[in-house]
Amino acid sequence: MWTLALRGGARVAVVAAEWYDDAFGVVTRGRVRLELRDGEMGPVLGRGAGFWLRGTGVRALRNPGRRTARVRIVTPSSWRQG
Repeated sequence: MWTLALRGGARVAVVAAEWYDDAFGVVTRGRVRLELRDGEMGPVLGRGAGFWLRGTGVRALRNPGRRTARVRIVTPSSWRQG
């Protein structure tokens, strides 16, 4: 499990090959907007919202706000440690 910090206005690309098959993100602070594979903007997710990273068409994560947003990334290896 690790945390991704997105400064205000930041965009982070999601490259499917770099994620575990079952990687799951949970917004723990701020808001995160999903950018979809077709270039369309997806929903804005707030604190407590979760989403799958691979196989869902998400190509980037964006912080639409001015304050730093945080996303906790949970992977299969961290599930086994729990």
